[in-house]
Amino acid sequence: MQTRIVIFAKAPVPGQVKTRLIPALGEEGAANLAQRMLTDTYRAASSVLIAETEICATPSPAAPEWKGKLPPQAKRLSEQGDGDLGERLARAAERVVSDDERVVFIGTDCPQLDERRLKQACWELETHDAVIHPTFDGGYALLGLNRFDPSLFSGIGWSGPDVARETIGRVRALGWSLHLGATLRDIDEPEDLAFYEARG
Repeated sequence: MQTRIVIFAKAPVPGQVKTRLIPALGEEGAANLAQRMLTDTYRAASSVLIAETEICATPSPAAPEWKGKLPPQAKRLSEQGDGDLGERLARAAERVVSDDERVVFIGTDCPQLDERRLKQACWELETHDAVIHPTFDGGYALLGLNRFDPSLFSGIGWSGPDVARETIGRVRALGWSLHLGATLRDIDEPEDLAFYEARG
């Protein structure tokens, strides 16, 4: 069974991305950081030779906001569509799993998701139904599935501190096997910037 790494990405438009970093970086600086992190994330994902890589974009990858911003080597592109994050993730998960592929969801905010960790997540899906890397703020940086169930995405408080905990609870309620990966750090707040600049 093939694995597909699906990168959920937002167009790096000044004033619309990394808004919590604007006080530290300004609108242009925050957008430039978002662009660098997308490039780095795509490079890491596409280095995992045991998986395909897809960018699932908002707005549509054909929209003018993306002109010149997507990695030129990215061939598999899709649109997130409407709805909250859960609805968008659920649509993408159901689509990939229905193609008889495993799915590994990542964003562009976690530089610790390097080639090694992404490859490990793909391997874990060979023996587990799900894999998750929580983040220190309560969300998750990676969610991998080889099965689909809408309960994993509905009624989650996406902006709150319990996203990973709620998701883990729902995986276990389904009776699925789960690999719990290391807790990682997203780059979302000004205090995270020192960690980003100091990364290996």
